[in-house]
Amino acid sequence: MRRQKVRFGVIGLGLMGKEFASAAARWAHLLTDGPVPEITGICDSSPAKFAWFQDCFPAIKIASQNYQDLLAAREIEVIYCAVPHNLHERIYVDTIRAGKHLMGEKPFGIDQKANAAILRAAKENPRLLVRCCSEFPYFPAAQRLIGWIREKRFGRILEVRAGFHHSSDLDPGKPINWKRMVEVNGEYGCMGDLGIHTQHIPFRFGWVPRTVYAALSKIVTERPDGKGGMAPCLTWDNAVLSCAVDYEGYNFPMVLETKRMAPGATNTWYIAVDGLEASARFSTAEPKSFYYCQTRGKEQAWSRVDLGYESAVPAITGGIFEFGFPDAIQQMWAVFLQELEGRKPAFGTVTPEETRISHALQTAALASHKNRSVERVML
Repeated sequence: MRRQKVRFGVIGLGLMGKEFASAAARWAHLLTDGPVPEITGICDSSPAKFAWFQDCFPAIKIASQNYQDLLAAREIEVIYCAVPHNLHERIYVDTIRAGKHLMGEKPFGIDQKANAAILRAAKENPRLLVRCCSEFPYFPAAQRLIGWIREKRFGRILEVRAGFHHSSDLDPGKPINWKRMVEVNGEYGCMGDLGIHTQHIPFRFGWVPRTVYAALSKIVTERPDGKGGMAPCLTWDNAVLSCAVDYEGYNFPMVLETKRMAPGATNTWYIAVDGLEASARFSTAEPKSFYYCQTRGKEQAWSRVDLGYESAVPAITGGIFEFGFPDAIQQMWAVFLQELEGRKPAFGTVTPEETRISHALQTAALASHKNRSVERVML
């Protein structure tokens, strides 16, 4: 039986646009009877980026520098938009109002006002699926940790830690890019770039900060501008958010880290949950390893399980083999398509409401750093 095709338009043909396209090209990897994504339209301000997509995806019918051409195309059903933060509000709102389903990139608006406008548009069009990207929870060990949360194996939560670390910006000679420009990236800086990745799992299980104390760092204040001069870097490089969470009648601390200057971390995402009955942790630095310990009286011992390919959506890869970032991307998209079909996956993609909580937290974090105070997260 021929599987249904879902026709996508991709706005923004950079790194993440290519990652989605690659995931779509490998859809036979998945053992699912669900729909298959087909790239039908592409858009970017630089036509030089069209060639790779057109060479690899013969189903492309539209290639334009104007995203409105994709929104006007009747054959395009879903838009994936991966553009700088200052463009989110206009393109996301236009996409939703054009009647297209949307997968957008974080932070889902350059600031809280932009995020609110996107959420209003989504609320006005409830038949559309609107979601935000976050792929790291689809690593097998992260999925196992999620299962432990769902099964309440941790008992009373003692502490949660999650973070996303980069190290490429440790080179002060690295030329400036849009993520260092506050007018394009936004005042959140590294929090806007990386924050939702750290928040997806906590927010999904109701671990929502009541208060936050933020330590934000601007470390490299200027970078080469690519024209022989220097340009100011106005965005935050590193952020550590110390949060208080109220949950099921008690409270616990949660620490969320987003760092572009973390020595030795090429692209490291992690989460750790400590509980009264059990604890567990996972880091993409050790992508096959699930660490856990269970309380047995006064002594505890950490154990390590070497996980193979245990995916949320079944795939052809044997269980003894390794899982990697391209697999996590594809799993996220497979879950998104399940949601598009009306299914309820065990762990869905980031909802608009969860992006609203993220903006509330990051707005409070800016105030906390400015005032050197503990700030209430205004939900």
